[in-house]
Order: sequence, then structure tokens, then C-alpha cells
Amino acid sequence: MDDLLKTFNISAAGMRAQGTRLRVISENVANADSLPSGPGQQPYRRKVVTFRNELDRRVGLDTVRVDKIKPDKSEFQKQFNPNHPAADADGYVLVPNVNSLIEMTDMREAQRSYEANLSVIKASKAMLNATIDILR
Repeated sequence: MDDLLKTFNISAAGMRAQGTRLRVISENVANADSLPSGPGQQPYRRKVVTFRNELDRRVGLDTVRVDKIKPDKSEFQKQFNPNHPAADADGYVLVPNVNSLIEMTDMREAQRSYEANLSVIKASKAMLNATIDILR
């Protein structure tokens, strides 16, 4: 029984971590077309989530946690738009370093990981219910 409760905690931690990752990816997608509003300003910078293992003293196991949400340091692209207020002297505007294809791929991966953890919780719950039924 104790092992099933540990399984719940491990899977729940994975779901929390992937939930945070999904929120950050959603923010990236929402800001993929956000341009700077004036000269010398930078556009939205993509964010990435890193994870770490952390000892959960309550259950005595390592669980996954969000380590950091940090900016992606990759270069901004330039888009020719001489009429935009943030255009440089050559008519180029910096655009966010968000690639929608990469974001959608990351989102699908995070979603699958979230669903896998949810499946583990459902299976553990079914095993716990079956154990209780046997004990009746």
C-alpha cells in the first residue's frame, strides 16, 4: 500500500512539472508574433523550463521539480518592415526567437508525459481499489 502512495506522489510531481512546462510553452506560442513597440527595444524572448530531481522528504523519494524557467539565449531573427516603429535604419525589426514548430513539438512531448503520469495514477488507483475489494 505504501508503494502505491509513493507512486501517486511521483506521478503527481511529474504532472505538476509538465503542467508548468505546458504553461510556458503556451506563453511562448501566444507571444510568437509580439514585436517590440519602439526603436531599441527587444521582442519577446522565448522561455525554456529545466527540471531537477529533488528529495521529497515526506515519502523519502526523488521526484521531479521545475528547476528554472529561463530565457532562451538564441538570436532574434530580423524581418524587413520599414514602416514599423521599431525598425532599425535599414528597415529591419527584431522578431521573437519562437519557432512555432518547435513549440508544438515540445507541447506534444509535454502532453504525452503528462498523460503517461496520469495513466500511472489511474492504474495505481485501480490496484488500490482492487486491494480494498479483496480485503472486504
